[in-house]
Amino acid sequence: MAKAARTKKSGAEGITWDLSDLYSGLKDKKIQKDIKDLFLKSEGFEKKYRGRINSTNLTPKVLLNAVEDLEYISERIGKLLSFAYLVFAGDTGNPENGAFLQMIQEKSTEARKHLMFFELEWIKLSNKKVDSLLGNKILASHKHFLEQERMYKPHRLSEAEEKILDEKANTGSRAFKRLFDEVLNNIRFNIKLDGKQQSLSETEILALLYDPDRNKRKAGAKSLTTGLKENAHVLTFIFNTLVQDHSLNDRLRSFENPMDSRNLSNEIDKGTLSSLMTSCEKNYDMVDTYYGLKKKLLGIKKFYDYDRYAPISHDTEIINYKKGKEIILSSFHNFSPKMSTIAQKFFDKNWIDAEVRDGKRGGAFSHGTVPSAHPYVFTNYTGRMRDVMTLAHELGHGMHQYLSREQGYFHSDTPLTTAETASVFAEILVFHKLMETEKNPKIKLALICGKLEDIFATVFRQVVLTRFEELLHHARRNQGELTTENINELWAQANSAMFGKSVEMTDDYRNWWMYIPHFIHSPFYCYAYSFGELLVLSLYSMYVKEGNVFVPKYIELLSSGGSDAPEVLLLERVGVNIKDPGFWQRGLDLLREMVDEALVLSESVKQIQLHRR
Repeated sequence: MAKAARTKKSGAEGITWDLSDLYSGLKDKKIQKDIKDLFLKSEGFEKKYRGRINSTNLTPKVLLNAVEDLEYISERIGKLLSFAYLVFAGDTGNPENGAFLQMIQEKSTEARKHLMFFELEWIKLSNKKVDSLLGNKILASHKHFLEQERMYKPHRLSEAEEKILDEKANTGSRAFKRLFDEVLNNIRFNIKLDGKQQSLSETEILALLYDPDRNKRKAGAKSLTTGLKENAHVLTFIFNTLVQDHSLNDRLRSFENPMDSRNLSNEIDKGTLSSLMTSCEKNYDMVDTYYGLKKKLLGIKKFYDYDRYAPISHDTEIINYKKGKEIILSSFHNFSPKMSTIAQKFFDKNWIDAEVRDGKRGGAFSHGTVPSAHPYVFTNYTGRMRDVMTLAHELGHGMHQYLSREQGYFHSDTPLTTAETASVFAEILVFHKLMETEKNPKIKLALICGKLEDIFATVFRQVVLTRFEELLHHARRNQGELTTENINELWAQANSAMFGKSVEMTDDYRNWWMYIPHFIHSPFYCYAYSFGELLVLSLYSMYVKEGNVFVPKYIELLSSGGSDAPEVLLLERVGVNIKDPGFWQRGLDLLREMVDEALVLSESVKQIQLHRR
């Protein structure tokens, strides 16, 4: 990569994670030892429990022992897979990392062959027998896991078929997901900046879309499109293959609609989801109002897609990683010292990988790994305010995952719908901390505009992405393999609903579906962001009203992990009823208030500028 691409230091250089709490490296002797132990435990589990789970003589004690043994083995698998995935994400261009990930996936598949019978035997038990077993208090801590397993009864195949599907996935869907990462994260985007020809990563080229210089934004958009189009053939093929794989799985598992499997895993019913998405779509006028304001603030006649993230303030100061850390920890501490203490661990113990480097996967995430270890945060920190917010977002995930470890492996993860709660809440804390301490109306306007754009991207855009996925999956099923232009058209159709007349989409923008990893790795993940953002807006308003009384309830909610259904935990821990028809609109009303505040602030700034003249 040309050095000129990184003339401004972010302070994140050299900030890489220490994965030794999992394994010291690919050559760590513990890896082979753990793989050997994994097979011994898995084979032993099958010998001990096969034929006993679907027996009318199954006792609560035997079931408890089986679940505890299964959880132990599953965590060992999770530890190996987590390490392999994190190493690969850190450098997708290293063939050794890819080969290691493939090997661990194959070994994990082999081990799972000896475990599959448990779930299949469990779902065969009569409801009467299950009710009798789950009524015993010794199974209370595993009850939700066992209940959720039963929910998949109509969608499970025979054991032989399940084994074949799991093994074939290593050379099927999992292989294509890895190929997507390797292709996308190793594209070099060529661009001429400040008179110098440069070769940028995906992270760096996307950062240009937030540059105050319109020429740079336009050049960044053009370069992004060129790089994607040069790889469109393989990326389109990957999308077609994985969408069709999803369709085949739905047919085999008797899921009627493309989103049904995701809704089941998210523990959300169609009615609640429909209410969420249609409520968002009914409020798209906010997007038009805001972009109309931004167009005036930027002083441009035509507002194109590459103008959406242009900063209102032309301050290009880099926020050093250390300063970003201080902002986040201070914001967390004001809410809860416990929250700040946990976040501090991530910095002190090198649980964060923040630098931008060749071969590193783009974007950001927090990986919870396993309860016996701890989460790791992954981001590409370039020094913009949005990077501070992204780091806060992922640390929110990390704290959620850290607190929920006490629930054990099966209950530590939450459905995607509530997985975004802590992350979005963390961002809100940082935003309000900045707004409270800032006195300059111009800077406050820039802050609220930036936050509105983040929320629009989290609420409205994620609904757009979900609608695009719906169109894509249905089109693939009805029309067969799709061309790049076919998918471009679906992308434009979905986006036009939100943009309306406020944003003019360029022909280049039609190609930008190609770089979004959620479509590949977690189909229909995106609506969970909308769910999480609107939920958090409501939770934050509760915090404003209740003050410190709210804090322990919130911490308890995070600590509960996935130990019960989201609607149950939210109602019992914080008193939120997501079944209430007006629930989503209340969150959207708070968002509309922020839009109104931006309009008022813009007038204040305008009056100050006129007065100075």
